[in-house]
Amino acid sequence: MDVLDEKTNGVPPMEIDEVVSVHDHEAFAAKHLPDLGHDVKDFKVFSWTLRGWKKLEKKLTSEEFECGGHKWRILLFPFGNSNAPPNDTVSVYLDYADPKKAPEGWHACAQFALVISNPNDPTVFTVSHAHHRFIMEECDWGFTRFSELRKLFNVQEGQSRPTIENEVAEVTVFVRVLEDPTGVLWHNFVNYDSKKETGYVGLKNQGATCYMNSLLQSLYCTRYFRRAVYQIPTEEELPTESVALALQRAFYHLQTSDQPVGTTELTKSFGWKSLDSFLQHDVQEFNRVLQDKLEIKMKGTKAEGAIAKLFLGKMKSFIKCVDVDFESSRIEEFNDIQLNVKGMKDLEASFRNYVEVEKMEGDNKYQAEGLGLQDAQKGIIFESFPPVLHLQLKRFEYDIQRDAMVKINDRHEFPFEIDLKPFIDQTIPAKDENWVYKLHGVLVHSGDLHGGHYFALIKPDRNTRWLKFDDDRVTPVTDKEVLEENYGGEALTINGLPAPQQRNQVRAMKRFTNAYMLVYIREIAIDEVLAPFTEDDTPPHLKRRLDEERLQIEARKREKEEQHLFLTAKVITDESFARHEGFDLASFDEKNWPPSDLPSFRVLKQETYSIFKKRVAEHFNYPEHQIRLWVLVNRQNKTVRPDTHIPENEPALNVEVIRNNMAARQSDLRLYLDVIPEGSKLEPPPGSIMVFLKHFDTTKQTLYGVGKSYVPRNSKVSDLFSIINERMRWTPGTPLKLYEEIKPGMIELMKVKSTFAQSEIQDGDIICFQVDLPDKEIHDFESQGLYSNPVQFYDFLQNRVMIIFRPKNEEIDAEHPEFSLTLSKKQNYDAMSTKAGEYLRHEPIKLRFTTTLPSNGQAKSVLKRSLNQSISEIMAPSYINPTTTVILYEKLDVSIVELETKRSLKVIWTGIHNKEEAAFPFLLPKTSMVHDLADHIAKQVTLSPTGSGKIRVFEVSKDGKTQKEFTGTEMIGNIPDPVELFAEEIPVEELEADDADKVISVFHFSKEVQRTHGVPFKFVVKPGEKFADTKKRLQARIGVSDKDLAKYRFALIQVSTFKQPSYIEDDDTIYDHKFAPEDVLGLDHVDKSGKTRTGAGEKAIVIRG
Repeated sequence: MDVLDEKTNGVPPMEIDEVVSVHDHEAFAAKHLPDLGHDVKDFKVFSWTLRGWKKLEKKLTSEEFECGGHKWRILLFPFGNSNAPPNDTVSVYLDYADPKKAPEGWHACAQFALVISNPNDPTVFTVSHAHHRFIMEECDWGFTRFSELRKLFNVQEGQSRPTIENEVAEVTVFVRVLEDPTGVLWHNFVNYDSKKETGYVGLKNQGATCYMNSLLQSLYCTRYFRRAVYQIPTEEELPTESVALALQRAFYHLQTSDQPVGTTELTKSFGWKSLDSFLQHDVQEFNRVLQDKLEIKMKGTKAEGAIAKLFLGKMKSFIKCVDVDFESSRIEEFNDIQLNVKGMKDLEASFRNYVEVEKMEGDNKYQAEGLGLQDAQKGIIFESFPPVLHLQLKRFEYDIQRDAMVKINDRHEFPFEIDLKPFIDQTIPAKDENWVYKLHGVLVHSGDLHGGHYFALIKPDRNTRWLKFDDDRVTPVTDKEVLEENYGGEALTINGLPAPQQRNQVRAMKRFTNAYMLVYIREIAIDEVLAPFTEDDTPPHLKRRLDEERLQIEARKREKEEQHLFLTAKVITDESFARHEGFDLASFDEKNWPPSDLPSFRVLKQETYSIFKKRVAEHFNYPEHQIRLWVLVNRQNKTVRPDTHIPENEPALNVEVIRNNMAARQSDLRLYLDVIPEGSKLEPPPGSIMVFLKHFDTTKQTLYGVGKSYVPRNSKVSDLFSIINERMRWTPGTPLKLYEEIKPGMIELMKVKSTFAQSEIQDGDIICFQVDLPDKEIHDFESQGLYSNPVQFYDFLQNRVMIIFRPKNEEIDAEHPEFSLTLSKKQNYDAMSTKAGEYLRHEPIKLRFTTTLPSNGQAKSVLKRSLNQSISEIMAPSYINPTTTVILYEKLDVSIVELETKRSLKVIWTGIHNKEEAAFPFLLPKTSMVHDLADHIAKQVTLSPTGSGKIRVFEVSKDGKTQKEFTGTEMIGNIPDPVELFAEEIPVEELEADDADKVISVFHFSKEVQRTHGVPFKFVVKPGEKFADTKKRLQARIGVSDKDLAKYRFALIQVSTFKQPSYIEDDDTIYDHKFAPEDVLGLDHVDKSGKTRTGAGEKAIVIRG
């Protein structure tokens, strides 16, 4: 059928799959090796005839042949290899011959087809194709289950003879060695070294801030910008609190590290909690806020003005009359340009669309000052473009049909070079300059609206090739990967023809991968913007600081690696015992109490005891002969006590042996330093016991160690009285009570007439004493809620917990401090509120407490005083690791008893002129209605004499753009908490608005729609009114001076679309705009309140540091 018939009949011919002979090499390769879109370096065909198939050896290799500068051969297992069923299958591979002789780091990218055919009829064959990157570790590739043997030996359907006939067959391989200009084609990236291959390193992915990584790499490669950032003085700053320092550090690490660099420090410096970094912000907004922050830091330094110099351009918006000589225009600065993608073929078309002139004629004529209604042209033209031009491609737009945001995946082409001269104002001298721009960076998004992946393609300078910065990996890329693969649009075609079906599916996925931001650099500025970086460009303080940190990290790493060679020895001294309030001689593993801060030694396990003892003696400044060390052991009753002293006469003894033999079941070595008085012997007196003494002071309510004493085993317990009185410098004969601290929960009064041996006292036991009190004193102590004996105090210690109190709604300051209290788990709510009240000097009944979630410290539930729960119940059992309990407090003006039936509300009054004039607190019964609240407000404020006398109570919407008005019949007890309430006087104009008028919402913002501030209000729009007149009424409504109003700009905001605000001219009639319910009027002016409000709906990025 010839071509003409096809056209006349209009019916495509049926595709007949003609069999191509294996011997017709070109045709066979064209049919069985799909075009992968890569240039072919070399193509070879090699055939190998095999006879007596059934008698062949289990493994065979063909002769070698050369292709693309590499030696190859066929590797055949006639009956299958070990991974295939034996005697059932043929396994055949393409094998790289003698890879050990190839140069180090060799690789070859090959596409190949392996064929077994009938030598007498080469149209009878079995074929499989593949492609692979051949490397040392993977030097053969092919098919373990190439074909079942029986299929090769038997005639298959549609064929006249078998593939292997008379046990003879021909094995052929078609090999295309492909060009690999980037060196990473089909790379598996195992052991890939970005620094070695490209000279650059990547950034670790920290969550949903992947676009941040792309932008940071782009800014890092803009070397002029990097230099400017380095010039900000940061010597005295902390990286987690200073964006400038954190960015300097990130850049320095990118410059010097050979591993991917983390960004946690940087996002911490923004003041982001972990959640913030996961909110998918917009790259344009992030870039602007980051640059604003850096510009502030650059003021007054060598870097001042660098950001404006690099990124700031100027455009003129104008209205020019056609028939009279009149033009109204305004020059505006820009940091980036947002260009439409939808319906635009390429970048040039987007620019033409941006500067397209709108005709103002017919009903839409322009009211020219003093010249009446005129035909006019309205548009934008550029006065200048910056040296570094950031272009935002509008890939995300609002779809009216779907009523949702969608990603625009349309094809949109952009070039390596673009001349922007046609878009420069032709009436200014700048039109004669060179406005050619070279592509420097492409920021790419792969995926749909709800997620996906971000990466950047950057050309760091004139001489470096294009690189792909994909989070922690940097790889070279081809020009095609920079342009064609990121245009978006339908599946790619190969040589203008549709891609083969099997490839098509792979390529179709790429439609979701496209550029969303382009970075161009002005050709005449390239050498300055991308000037090579020198040693002097890096601040010495930064280098010094980071080199020191690197050494510290290496030392810590070394310490960790050598940890198994060391153990830690903790030493209890009489001084530390005297500071210890708790069980035993020190706290080690208590669940609710931090461990004691003890002197610690890192000791080599093989260090001899004599050397270790010498170190300890030097540390505590004692002569060696004046100390001995006792080993503490874990007793069966869970206490930790000194057991025996380390023998002095075994010179070969080392610390590991001491730990293993004398202190089993402990990871570290716990010791007591026994200081021997001058003139005493090193060995303890024979027949004596070493006991430790603790004093419970009833007056101070404290329990502290007061040293130790050696007592003869057979002496009476009462013999301690004189020792204690002397040590405490009390009058001889002061009556005492002695208790043995056996274990927590077991503190027993001792029988003073018994001997120590009869009382089963042994080395390391603890005896607690107190002055024996008369009954009246005991009664006085207990009536005050104090402890009168050690048994009670030990019970408190056993149940003590530390609770941290933080202010719930205020920042921490002198008036609202963060503090901690030690309480017993057995105490109750009242005891806790009393102690907190004492600390805060606030009536306990006027404190309200809220528990927190242990996972994130967020408020959980308000504690009810009426339940009077115990501290144990308030803490609630934590099944995770025991954590410190945090309780939030509020200082109230009313008692919490009253609060249980009433609702405390604060209302901000904005009057008639939309100004935050005052805040009024109210305490009303929960059953009150909102209109009752309005009546209470009316008594507190002065309404305008000629006004409506009516008050509106409202909340502000989450996005800060509209009011959420109450009807008046809501019960205030049902208003969700927390709430921010506002009230205003309703203007007469609004109450008198008729059906023809429109009542719209108005809000305040600064530069960007997301940066809302102030309080939104309602406003009446009248039919046929020019905006010049509307503006005067607005001025009266918000009560601003002519001078301030001149600084205001007015914009229509279509919340539901992704459009930029459209700024309003004086002759516009905004009534004619078809207002959707959520369309609002925005007043763009500087926020003088300092109270920027950003709703959860569209949270603006805030960078703190």
